[in-house]
Amino acid sequence: MNPVTELIPHRPPFLFVDEIVSAAPDGLVARRTWRAEEDFYRGHYPGAPITPGVLLCEAVFQAAACHMALKARAAGAKPGEGVPLIAKISDVRFRQPIYPGDTVLLEVKEKDALGGFTMLSGQIKKADGTRALSLEFAVAWKTPAAGAPA
Repeated sequence: MNPVTELIPHRPPFLFVDEIVSAAPDGLVARRTWRAEEDFYRGHYPGAPITPGVLLCEAVFQAAACHMALKARAAGAKPGEGVPLIAKISDVRFRQPIYPGDTVLLEVKEKDALGGFTMLSGQIKKADGTRALSLEFAVAWKTPAAGAPA
């Protein structure tokens, strides 16, 4: 099994982290290659495809979910105990477009934890090191309720 899919519940076609590059107690770096055959490029935009900004944000959120899952496991949680839920998004800046074929680094850094929420910053960097996106967000780690639809 892919180490990423061992950490988070996301699966293709909605999995936007290919691999974890490095992990530290306060953050994580992951890699993602945006493939030309991904279905959303057919409509965004035909003839001039660009990766949708909301999917770029989601890729950062998934990298953060990997970070939080690694942290939870280090604290003794078992796989599948809890899921990450986005609680807040702010200060999103789209700096450079991402095109089909681009390989990017997804970087997340933990800033603070308070009242069950973890505040993080994230960014996407292109292969040449230029920043394509930056954002701030908060995540809650929740255990799914018994009887909730799977």
